[in-house]
Amino acid sequence: MSAVAWIAVGSLSAWMWLLLGQGFFWRTDQRLPDRAEPERWPSVAVVVPARDEAAVLERSLPSLLAQDYPGDAEVVLVDDCSEDGTGELARALSVRCGGLPLTVVTPGEPEPGWTGKLWALRHGIALARRRKPEFLLLTDADIAHEPDSLRELVRAAAGPAEGGQEGGADGFDLVSQMARLRVTSTWERLVVPAFVYFFGQLYPFRWVNRERSRTAAAAGGCVLLRADAAERARIPESIRQAVIDDVSLAGAVRRGGGRIWLGLADRVDSVRPYPGLRDLWRMVSRSAYAQLRHSPALLAAAVAGLLLVYVVPPAALVAGLATGDSVAAWTGGVAWAVMAGTYLPMLGYYRQSFWLAPLLPFTAVLYLLMTVDSAVQHHRGRGAAWKGRTYARPEAAPEP
Repeated sequence: MSAVAWIAVGSLSAWMWLLLGQGFFWRTDQRLPDRAEPERWPSVAVVVPARDEAAVLERSLPSLLAQDYPGDAEVVLVDDCSEDGTGELARALSVRCGGLPLTVVTPGEPEPGWTGKLWALRHGIALARRRKPEFLLLTDADIAHEPDSLRELVRAAAGPAEGGQEGGADGFDLVSQMARLRVTSTWERLVVPAFVYFFGQLYPFRWVNRERSRTAAAAGGCVLLRADAAERARIPESIRQAVIDDVSLAGAVRRGGGRIWLGLADRVDSVRPYPGLRDLWRMVSRSAYAQLRHSPALLAAAVAGLLLVYVVPPAALVAGLATGDSVAAWTGGVAWAVMAGTYLPMLGYYRQSFWLAPLLPFTAVLYLLMTVDSAVQHHRGRGAAWKGRTYARPEAAPEP
C-alpha cells in the first residue's frame, strides 16, 4: 500500500476508536435525570458574575427573577467593575420585573492571582453564605432560563432516587447543563455545534457522569452546586487562577468526594451573539492553549492529532481518486463518512441542516488555527485576554 493509504488506515482506526471507545461522546442523550420531587425544597442562592453585560442582561436576568421555585431563593449579581451600567440596569430590572429578591454587589478589581470571574464568584458566594443556602446556582450573565429551570435542576440534584436512577439515594453535589448556544449567523451555524461536539470529545459526558470516574467537567454557564460540597472543595479559592474555570471547578468537587453530572440543556439558552468569525475566534482562542497546559509539546501533538483525525480522510479520498489509489480513496471515504455520521446528532440537537456534517474537517481546521493563535498570543504576553483583562500564565484546566 502507498504511504497515503497507510495514513488513511491510521485515520480510520482512530475514528473507529472514537466511535466506540470514547464514551459515545457523539450521542446527545445525556439530559437532566428524571428524579422525584424532594419532600422539602432546599434554599438556593443564584450567583451571577457580570462584567459589561448590559447588552444581554435584559434578556437573561428577568428569566432568573421569574423562576417558579417552591423553596426559598434569591439572586446575587456581582457587578465586576462594569463600565456600561450593568449594576444600575440590574437594579432597574428587579424593580420592573419583581420576582425573586435581587442583591447587587461590586467587589472591586481582582487581587493578584485571581481571574476576574472567580474573583466575582468569591464575593457573590461569600455574600450568599451569610444566609446559609443549601445550594448555589452559578450562572453566567448571558444565560436565559425557562421558568422551571431552577426547579428541575434542584429536583435532579436533590430529589429522591427512583429505581435505577443516576446519582444514588443522595443525588448529586454538582449538576451542570451545557446551555444551548445561539446559532443564527452563518459562522455560528458552522462553528458553534462543533464547539460542543469537540468539548464532548474531550470530556465524554457519560464518563463525567460515571461514579468514581477520573473524568470531570462542567459547563460554566449553568452549575448547581451543593453549598457544603463547595466548602469541602474550597470553591472558588482552590481554582482562583483557572481560566477554564468550569472544568477546574468540577475537578475540585470530584477530588473532594463529590458526585457530579453534566449534560445538554433543553431549557437553558445563551443569548450572547457571536455574529462574525472574529467573535467566535476570540471565544475559543482565549483559553485553547490553557487547555494544553501551555505546553509546546502538547500543542504539537494536538495539531498532529487534528490533522490525522479530521484532515486526512477528505485529503486521502481526493488524493486516492486523483491517483487511482483505491485503498486510500475507500479508506479516506469511510473515515470521512464515520466522522460526518458522529456529527449528525449534534446538528440535530441544534436544529441545523445535516449538510453541514461533511464540512466538519473545515471547521476542525479553523479550531486548529484558533489553538495555534492562542499559543502565539500567550507567548507574546497577550494570552487569555477577556473583557479588558489579560492573564499571562493562568492555571490550565485539569487533564481530561
